Amino acid sequence: MTVKSKFQTDLEGLQAAFQSITAASCPHTYNFHLHTLHSDGRLDPQDLIQQAIDINLVGLAITDHHSVDGYWQAADSLQVQAKRRSQPLPQLWTGIEITSALIETQVHILGYGFNPFHSALQPYLCGSAPLGLTAEASQVIYAIHRAGGLAILAHPARYRRSFKELVGAAIQIGIDGIETFYCYGNNDPWEPTPSQTNALMRIASRYNLLQTCGTDTHGLDICRRC
Repeated sequence: MTVKSKFQTDLEGLQAAFQSITAASCPHTYNFHLHTLHSDGRLDPQDLIQQAIDINLVGLAITDHHSVDGYWQAADSLQVQAKRRSQPLPQLWTGIEITSALIETQVHILGYGFNPFHSALQPYLCGSAPLGLTAEASQVIYAIHRAGGLAILAHPARYRRSFKELVGAAIQIGIDGIETFYCYGNNDPWEPTPSQTNALMRIASRYNLLQTCGTDTHGLDICRRC
């Protein structure tokens, strides 16, 4: 049985991790976009953590859609591992991916480092996408901030509107950063797509946005998307 222990986080450490990320950081140093069987992924959270340990990952977040159940199981697994070994283990932060509406476009907003017990976030932890005003990107970002977390626009170049429009709109409503490093071509081995990455890096630098990376794993290997 998963025990939901008192929540602890290191938001300063998370911001420092984001600020250190480069195109070479994922998937073997950091991975901030991972799914488990608690949403639309195939990995058991314990298996995910074991893979993270095996490749010496420094930090990660499980970003299941509208659920933190996978986070709790992964946190429990890390606690068990900590009792068995003395070497450093990966740092696990809370994470979530929320379907949102931004300038009449469906986008995904990633939340990190938030307090999963905070009341503002509860409407987004029910396992299904929010509806109506609750789904507005401004409300999603507000809820993540109220819960003490950081809000990131996921894979900005995957939507039907241009990433310049979407990032600009997200900045106006308080987004903290963008998922700059993403493999749009689903390559194997995983690597961030150069054209989109370079353009997004310039935008992030211009507007002082945090930059994240992640494989967006839905399969059984955290180093790949599928």
